[in-house]
Amino acid sequence: MTPVEERIRRRIALTGPISVAEFMAACLTDPDGYYSRKEPFGDAGDFITAPEISQMFGELVGAFLLERWHADGRPTPFTLAELGPGRGTLMADILRVLKRDPAAIAASRLVLVEASDRLRAVQRARLSPLHPRLVFAERVPTDRPIYLAANEFFDALPIRQFVFRGGRWFERTVGVVDDRLAFGLSPYPAPLTGSAAEGGVREVRPAAGVVLGDIAAAIARHGAGVALVVDYGYAGNADHGETLQAVRRHSHVDVLDRPGEADLSAHVDFAALAAAARAAGAVVHGPVGQGRFLLDLGLLARAGTLGAGQSEATQEAIRAAVQRLAGDGEGEMGTLFKALAVTSQPDPLPGFGVVRQPNG
Repeated sequence: MTPVEERIRRRIALTGPISVAEFMAACLTDPDGYYSRKEPFGDAGDFITAPEISQMFGELVGAFLLERWHADGRPTPFTLAELGPGRGTLMADILRVLKRDPAAIAASRLVLVEASDRLRAVQRARLSPLHPRLVFAERVPTDRPIYLAANEFFDALPIRQFVFRGGRWFERTVGVVDDRLAFGLSPYPAPLTGSAAEGGVREVRPAAGVVLGDIAAAIARHGAGVALVVDYGYAGNADHGETLQAVRRHSHVDVLDRPGEADLSAHVDFAALAAAARAAGAVVHGPVGQGRFLLDLGLLARAGTLGAGQSEATQEAIRAAVQRLAGDGEGEMGTLFKALAVTSQPDPLPGFGVVRQPNG
């Protein structure tokens, strides 16, 4: 039994079954939880993110943020931020691009939103030499225009699950049955509208709208800035059923198996994110598939530049990275992963084409 499971069991014994959101938060952010103890990233970890696949991803994101800063009239000072920076790989690539314009580094402070003390230490060691003003925060400060990236951040925020039974919604819980962790249902109906097939599941992620809504409100108030969200998920408003998953060593495992030793995540509801940003007075662009976004930003041209004059093996590795980042086949990220941007103005953005208006 893991330390996280021991704590969960004690909590259940004292107060009764807990929500899926409470279970997920305990597994990921408990002092002995996944992000506090595990090294999840890369081939040797449990999963690999786009920045770890290739520097091209972070370079294109960096170029996107820098272009937005210039398009906004280079507001000074500004906040360069990342939500959930992992090992700092994405931000290191972003900073390498921003350093082409020393004025951008001089005008910015770097804010990292990271819950894990262990990962903060990794990020500080990697990024402090690259930026003179690095600070950690629990949330993004809103006193300056914000230029922000959030890659695979929202999928790890806790979700609540509701199950449709007998014409009503009931919240799914985690309890102990026959001395094992098991899913159950609250005995009290939840105040949700709409219906589904018997046993249908609805997932709700309240924290996501709060986080993006605060950032969007600041972007709208300053009249400048951008928040770029890249994650896996769906774009429509309909219920998409159960998407909560656990991954350990690049394989799916039981969500309740060995809490704290597997990554837990669920698909991002991009429609809900967009609604939160619009309600805050901002303009939403996308979502579009990650493949389209990267290709529109010049992924193929960047790949050609990186591969020029290199060995055949290096060129093949670059081609494989492009396919994984932008392809739509099994195990590829181009369609499942999506990009959404939030700005203050409805001007077209690189990578997004025509903006989606607030009521579009």
